[in-house]
Amino acid sequence: MYKFSYFLLFLSFLTCKSPQGSSPQTNSPAPLPVLGYAPTHFTLLNQDSIPVTRGLFDGKVWVVDFFFTSCPTICPRMSAQMARLRDTFAREPNFLLLSHTIDPDHDSPSVLRSYVDHLGGDGQGKWHLVTGPRDTIYALADIYALRVARDAGAPGGIVHSGSLVLMDPQGRIRGYYDGTQEEDTDRLIKDIRRLLNESTLP
Repeated sequence: MYKFSYFLLFLSFLTCKSPQGSSPQTNSPAPLPVLGYAPTHFTLLNQDSIPVTRGLFDGKVWVVDFFFTSCPTICPRMSAQMARLRDTFAREPNFLLLSHTIDPDHDSPSVLRSYVDHLGGDGQGKWHLVTGPRDTIYALADIYALRVARDAGAPGGIVHSGSLVLMDPQGRIRGYYDGTQEEDTDRLIKDIRRLLNESTLP
């Protein structure tokens, strides 16, 4: 009886032991959460008066923000981080940037062109700064769950979110990042690379 028990214990040890030469499993990072969805359709004009539609971003990783060119507070910092993303992913064909003006009465395509040129250019079509009817743009901000509102008491007359929104190739929101903080853009860059790598997997 004792010999049989020892034999079973020996078999159990062999079963639990890892095969020789095998490496321990590593835990993959948890997937980025799905926090919402992009608008199903839109048509806006970019800095070159070219229509920009939702279909342009199909199959791309993209980053969205809302700003205005005369903003005296957070917009210059946000735009500097968007320019940083433009430069970081300059050679990545599956990455785009989309900035919506929330002051379309002032920010015409020519104003947007001057603005992005001052920031070093649009990266040969990688960065689209768009304008359109105010109601349309504000409705788009709601879909992205970003606050935009007129406020006569606010600097520049408008209050708005400083977030940069990460979108995946399926049009899903995968993260919000503080566009005024370089450290948060560092995190965004890592997550962009992660989505780009995932999109190339078979």
